[in-house]
Amino acid sequence: MRTITPQLRGRLFAAAAAVSLVASVASCGIGAQSGSTASGSPAAAGSTAGSPAAQSPGTTPAPSPSSTPSPSPTPGKGPDCAAVRCASIVVTGDMLVHDQLWEQARADALAAGAKGLDFGPLLEGQRKYIEKSDLAICHLETPVAGPAGPFSSYPSFNVPPQITTAVQQVGYQACTTASNHTVDRGTAGLVRTLDTLDAAGLQYTGSYRSEADAEGVLILPTAAAKIAVISATYGLNGLLPEAPWQVDMLDPEVMIAKAKKARDLGADIVLGAMHAGDEYSSVPNAEQTSVAHALADSGQFTMIYGHHSHSVLPIEQYKGTWIAYGLGNAITELSPNYVVNNEGLLLRVQFSQDAAGAWTASDLAWAPSVIVRGPYRWCSVASDAPQGSCAGAAADAATRKRTQTAVESMGAAAAGAHELLITKEP
Repeated sequence: MRTITPQLRGRLFAAAAAVSLVASVASCGIGAQSGSTASGSPAAAGSTAGSPAAQSPGTTPAPSPSSTPSPSPTPGKGPDCAAVRCASIVVTGDMLVHDQLWEQARADALAAGAKGLDFGPLLEGQRKYIEKSDLAICHLETPVAGPAGPFSSYPSFNVPPQITTAVQQVGYQACTTASNHTVDRGTAGLVRTLDTLDAAGLQYTGSYRSEADAEGVLILPTAAAKIAVISATYGLNGLLPEAPWQVDMLDPEVMIAKAKKARDLGADIVLGAMHAGDEYSSVPNAEQTSVAHALADSGQFTMIYGHHSHSVLPIEQYKGTWIAYGLGNAITELSPNYVVNNEGLLLRVQFSQDAAGAWTASDLAWAPSVIVRGPYRWCSVASDAPQGSCAGAAADAATRKRTQTAVESMGAAAAGAHELLITKEP
């Protein structure tokens, strides 16, 4: 009889594990179990699963059916999941804080018997949408100051850091930070902003403290999938960062390379966030379309979305990939000249994993919004009126119509995009 050494025992055990894993994948896509580091587990960002040792033919009998793990459906939040696994993501437009908004935050804090600034009431309307998603990502347009200021708005922003606390408390888990205002306050403002996001418990990508950080990829885990975010801006308002790696710039080759790296690190879904466009426009410009199409053509991006124009732009399904060119403003001061500046789009996308393990967008829904004042609040003007009247029935209907016209102008409705009626969901 051949003696079974510890080394041989280890090889036989690894071979049996490999057979079991193959059977599991064949039965239910990925088949991750609780505690697994396979795709779909809440493993740390950037982590990769180990590979079982190769099996030599004939060395180990096939496992019995009773040893094969049963499928573990992970439907996620949001709409009904028709697949084994789903994950829903909410993204919104620019968080653009002006003087009037921090004065409102001061008034709201005082009304609650507190000192300082409270941006929570301004954002509260977004909560019911974020709660019906597995992940929510904001876009922090501007650098932040210290808690006591001094604060400033356009043209060189330095806004209250309390906005990040409110963003986290309403349910966001991460923010993109690459914008034309990222270096308004130089390296000190950039680093202060990232420190503030860390303190608030928010993850981020788009600007960096070090070259090593800039080479990393933000991968956010949900119960069902690992989601990477690649963020970039068209420019910096003529300013120059101290080092080129401090801010991600809008370069499709660089973004595609980063997306490939994200895939290598185990990302199931890759989002491209573009800060680009013509302000107050209703259509994407040539740069937006060419970059978005290049990202989609690479096959590395699951969805692409944008901000910066301060207006809602069309949604397009390009060769099977959704592109939302502009989400308008998430929060802003009201413009007396551009009504579109006061409007925004909250986008919720459900991604589903097919039998082969690939992830695609299975449901795309949008909710139109407007900023109102007296007091300043984010308010949904979706046709189910989840917050009641915002700016009045006629004004709300006009915003909804204007938003729908822009969103659907490149065939989004025919491709399946629809209004998000949050009060109609169980």
